[in-house]
Amino acid sequence: MDPRDDFVQQLTRRHFFQRGGLGLGSAALASLLGRGAMAAMPGGSDGPGLQGLPHFAPKAKRAIWLFMAGAPSQLDTFDHKPKMQALFDTDLPESIRNGQRLTTMTSGQTRFPIAPSIYRFAKHDNGGDGAWVSELLPYTAQMVKDLAIVRSVYTEAINHDPAITFITTGRELPGRPSLGSWLSYGLGSENKDLPSFVVMTPRWSGRRDAQALYNRLWGAGMLASKHAGTALRPEGDPVLFLQNPDGVSPAARRRMLDTLGRLNQRTAERDGDPETRARIAQYELAFRMQTSVPELTDLASEPAITDAMYGPEARTPGTFAASCVLGRRMLERGVRFVQIFHRGWDQHGNLTGDLPLQCGDIDRAAWALVQDLKQRGMLDDTLVIWGGEFGRTIYCQGALTRENYGRDHHPRCFTMWMAGGGMKGGVVHGETDDFGYNVVRDPVHVRDLNATILHCLGIDHARLAVQHMGLDVRLTGVEPARVVRQLLA
Repeated sequence: MDPRDDFVQQLTRRHFFQRGGLGLGSAALASLLGRGAMAAMPGGSDGPGLQGLPHFAPKAKRAIWLFMAGAPSQLDTFDHKPKMQALFDTDLPESIRNGQRLTTMTSGQTRFPIAPSIYRFAKHDNGGDGAWVSELLPYTAQMVKDLAIVRSVYTEAINHDPAITFITTGRELPGRPSLGSWLSYGLGSENKDLPSFVVMTPRWSGRRDAQALYNRLWGAGMLASKHAGTALRPEGDPVLFLQNPDGVSPAARRRMLDTLGRLNQRTAERDGDPETRARIAQYELAFRMQTSVPELTDLASEPAITDAMYGPEARTPGTFAASCVLGRRMLERGVRFVQIFHRGWDQHGNLTGDLPLQCGDIDRAAWALVQDLKQRGMLDDTLVIWGGEFGRTIYCQGALTRENYGRDHHPRCFTMWMAGGGMKGGVVHGETDDFGYNVVRDPVHVRDLNATILHCLGIDHARLAVQHMGLDVRLTGVEPARVVRQLLA
């Protein structure tokens, strides 16, 4: 019998009122646990995942997503539009905009003047026709042979929160499991001492009033709470309350957890609530993390070549470079999915002041991560993903000069890249029009992107689903989604 059905059948009247009366206390406990959730679903474990997964032989065993939160300008990084130079400060033709819905930040503008990129682009040998990369990303330009660059990604969401929620969970509205939670649920963990899904949020150098990040972006939705991402803090103790309080020895902590485990086990056997077993697993994992996390985050054992590759910030806690080093260490230790959210990419104004700082944060470290994985023999079975939630407009938001400009949100096209784990290196996929405004060849919806990521990890996106409120819930939803096979090795 499905554990959920068994639980519902055993939900007596007394039990119902007991749970209802303790509702406030339960909510408080959930907040203390951090990763707690009041919903529960079967499947997954601290070890192997669902029976029958992977669906086929995977190319990648693990993945790391370098998420540029705020949406990098594709027009100033990867999508070279030289014809725009002759159209500086002319109005974007309505035939190109074609009635597109605008944000409230530019919908009141009387003009939509074209703002060509001030940055030089060069075509780099990728083993094919070449790949255009901006001077802002000199390290990334060195590894285009390793990358599958997709210039034709698109979405429907035009504002940050729904867009980032859409690409991470498959739906614009909150409440669905994130990609990392699906991977934890379906594939399980390869390390019993660390979470299967870890999130980091390093500091950034651009504009300070960056978009907020909410923990539902790495939440488990209706899956068991143990599949939610564990966030490592950029500075200070990586995980709060991981250390024992003063006066509590490891042996006393162990005795307490053993007693609590027996009590929880009785509750689970009596009530059949699957979430109780999830709590038992979480307490045990937290105990093991008291040893595994300090070892993980201690970079003293890293060789000198780490600094030579990642740069001097590699040993500075809270930087993007240090997060990439930690990400590689997690992948080495069997963490299934790592997501690094780097904020500050929302350049509505002062793009030429802030974008170089943002690119400076991530360019060398992202290159070093790919090279590091390659040198360790891990790149072939590790999928690396880079990109944000949407793109930026060719027209200027606010004042336009030859030296500076701003760009609004643009969902119709943006650029991402992937490397390793099943990807074909040296590929440039998709094309936009001369204005960088509309996809004209090989569109890739964000659902297609997620379907392709799951495929690299051996999962058929249409078959990874859970029933919830009468629906089969999937990462890619019920709308059509496809694997972009042109990107696959």
